[in-house]
Amino acid sequence: MKKLLRILVVVMLAVLSIAVQAQKEDVCYNPNLVKDTTKKSIKSVAEAKIGAASFTVNYHSPGVRKRIIWGGLVPLDEVWVTGAHDATRITFDKDVMIGNKKVTAGTYAFFTIPGKNTWTLIINKNFNQHLASEYEAGEDVVRVNVKPQKAAHLERLQYFIEPAGTNKGNLAVRWEKVKVTLPVTVL
Repeated sequence: MKKLLRILVVVMLAVLSIAVQAQKEDVCYNPNLVKDTTKKSIKSVAEAKIGAASFTVNYHSPGVRKRIIWGGLVPLDEVWVTGAHDATRITFDKDVMIGNKKVTAGTYAFFTIPGKNTWTLIINKNFNQHLASEYEAGEDVVRVNVKPQKAAHLERLQYFIEPAGTNKGNLAVRWEKVKVTLPVTVL
């Protein structure tokens, strides 16, 4: 019986160790699987296919934490990293059409300029940036103006890749009570 109890304890410690390590590594934040007790901006990943193209978004996911977000933590009418810390990176392996501009497959930075009635969504060549302090408009590949949508409260910023047909879809960002959507067509 003691031997069985020791084996059970060893197995439980191993499982606990794996769970702790997974939280330390760059894992996708899923609020249904992880109890979020941290006040830090969690490294997160969104991955999906739109048509034949694979999309990946790497970002840091800040929390609302009872703060005023729009016009508070995130100033209106200024370039924002649309996450926290490093620039959000978007990678796709096929050429796409964003707005009326062809964008070659690759990795890009994603910035936004949040506004009260309109947001500007930006795909920028320089994906290796910290916050928006190194941002240069001259490196923008495309800018698209969209209307923000009201959404149910979401405590942590999240990106969604939403297929919407054979070769069409959206890159969506939700946080607090706002959602913005960037339409994408795979070429």
